[in-house]
Amino acid sequence: MLYLIPTPIGNLEDITLRALRLLKEVDLILAEDTRISSVLLSHFDISKRVESYHLKNEHYKTSKIIEKLNNGLTIAMISDAGTPAVSDPGYLLVRHALEAGIKVKCLPGPTALIPAIVQSGIPCDRFIFEGFLPHKKGRINRLKIMAKESRTLVFYESPHKLLKLFEQMIPLFGSERKLAVIKEISKIYEQTFRGTLEEVKSFFEANRPKGEFVIVVEGIKR
Repeated sequence: MLYLIPTPIGNLEDITLRALRLLKEVDLILAEDTRISSVLLSHFDISKRVESYHLKNEHYKTSKIIEKLNNGLTIAMISDAGTPAVSDPGYLLVRHALEAGIKVKCLPGPTALIPAIVQSGIPCDRFIFEGFLPHKKGRINRLKIMAKESRTLVFYESPHKLLKLFEQMIPLFGSERKLAVIKEISKIYEQTFRGTLEEVKSFFEANRPKGEFVIVVEGIKR
């Protein structure tokens, strides 16, 4: 069995009892960054063998992990924070495990996406999760497509690209399009900024962006 286990995105209390039990029971834990995961594991007194599995080594290690699963090991995969495979490593391993006839189970748990959209004040009955936009090639084309979408849009963005995102969006979405920008979900410095694209852009021009951001944008009104 391969388990994908969500880990807290901020407050360590967000982890589930089931996740803790399984992390103590499995034969091996795959971690995106073993140094970051060691903080979580030691906090909950979990002493299991941990191996790194991240974007730079997943193509090399996937076949070896599939072999271990075929040999009867039960393995848990965790990312630095949140649910594996959602803007994090995991998809490749899941695909190959299923192709090999291995059972895969993803636990429900922490993710930045759902809390952000629910507390944004923007309709959350129908939405598109875009995740991180391409850094360069195809970025503007993706925004052009999203600007015409009537459903709510959800993006992830790093602090050093946040202002650039707003500058690129305004000519396409219009300066009056409403959005919510949620910073550091579930952490001590969590904040939500709501307003129009122009208002939010002006705010972050005066206040340097720090931390991790989820951007929730209203869809175009038909």
